[in-house]
Amino acid sequence: MVLIILLVLLGIFLLGVEIFLLPGITVAGIGAFVSCGFAVYGAFAAYGNTGGFLTLAAVLLLSVVMLAVGLRAKTWKRLALHSNIDGTSLPSPDRENIRIGDRGTSVTRLAPAGKVMINGKTYEAKSIDGYIDPRRDIEVTGFDNFSVVVKPVAPTV
Repeated sequence: MVLIILLVLLGIFLLGVEIFLLPGITVAGIGAFVSCGFAVYGAFAAYGNTGGFLTLAAVLLLSVVMLAVGLRAKTWKRLALHSNIDGTSLPSPDRENIRIGDRGTSVTRLAPAGKVMINGKTYEAKSIDGYIDPRRDIEVTGFDNFSVVVKPVAPTV
């Protein structure tokens, strides 16, 4: 009797794994079918028609209950992530104190990407006008993904 109950519980567990964790026909699904099948077969062999049909009814009932509980929205809400990510990959003018039109200096060669210093801070930058040599004056023209877009400032004479 204990073996039959363990096989039924193992089969229901493997059925849940197959449906919710490993969808498709995998080892878990085959294991669930085999486990429940042996449990029902063992119940018919050991306890006759009454025990076999009761075991079959228990397998079917437990399968339906497991599916109903597993497919409820509340079950998955407990497992879902409920926090929001407020971060951004763009340098925000408010947070970083960078505005279009700000001026700075190139720290490395921008070919077309490199590092620039604006308002005392170093940032990743892209040049819109090709190469910019180090220690050249630059001006912010916009923002692109993870970097600041700059152009060289013409030297004043």
